[in-house]
Amino acid sequence: MFLRRWLLLPVFLGVLFIGLAAFGPASTVSRSMGNTSFERGETLHYKVHYGLINAAEAVIELDDNVHRVNDRPCYRATVTGRTTGSFDYFLRIRDTWRSYIDTTSILPHRFYRNIEENNYRKRETVDFDHQRDVANVESYKKNKNDVKRGTFKVPANVQDIVSGFYYLRTLNYDLRRPGEVIRVQGFFDEEMMSMDVIYKGRETVSTKAGTIRVIRLVPKMPKNKLFKGENAVSVFLSDDQNKVPVLIQAEMLVGAVKVDLYKYKGLRNRLNMVASK
Repeated sequence: MFLRRWLLLPVFLGVLFIGLAAFGPASTVSRSMGNTSFERGETLHYKVHYGLINAAEAVIELDDNVHRVNDRPCYRATVTGRTTGSFDYFLRIRDTWRSYIDTTSILPHRFYRNIEENNYRKRETVDFDHQRDVANVESYKKNKNDVKRGTFKVPANVQDIVSGFYYLRTLNYDLRRPGEVIRVQGFFDEEMMSMDVIYKGRETVSTKAGTIRVIRLVPKMPKNKLFKGENAVSVFLSDDQNKVPVLIQAEMLVGAVKVDLYKYKGLRNRLNMVASK
């Protein structure tokens, strides 16, 4: 149970909670976010390593088309994850997470997830009403007739876990100092969540896609039985206009997990690679 819930997307998507940085309550529900970081058609491929084992793969992609939800133009962003190799025999995961994100405000209008992890199943749809600041949730597990519905109060400009990832990429880190703490808020699994994220500055890391100059972010982890300390997770974004997550490292009590970018297409800007000597 521990590994099933916390090996693949828990580390990968869970770490994307940091994508919810800096969107505390605002004075208006309408906002316009400048976006020079991503565009339709972008696709990012990752390998998930558990120790020395290649355990899983994940893909983040923006659909080529603009979709309309709540009469607003939206990006359709989809994250998929699956176990591979020997892990797939005893820990089969096939998860899909999707968000319809307003092209102007980078706010979510609809969030969807389809969870298939061994015998566990869950389907969930969340519709966000940014005028009333509520989230309407509909979900079921194995029985489609056993539908659970609820309405939850949320802060202004709330994000889901996928749209928050794209919102993070619109932030200007040139305006932040190393050691600065960013407050995180978001809505996930019928609950509001908050986390502090520390901006650590700029580094260079090696990935399967090459050596890349990066921005390092460290979310403070609450006390738990999964991660080794409050600074156990580091997220590295490319230090360029794309701000693509190129590497995620997590020190867990049962070993180390690494999420590594190995293939990409459709980037809006050139990746900030370090030239080989």
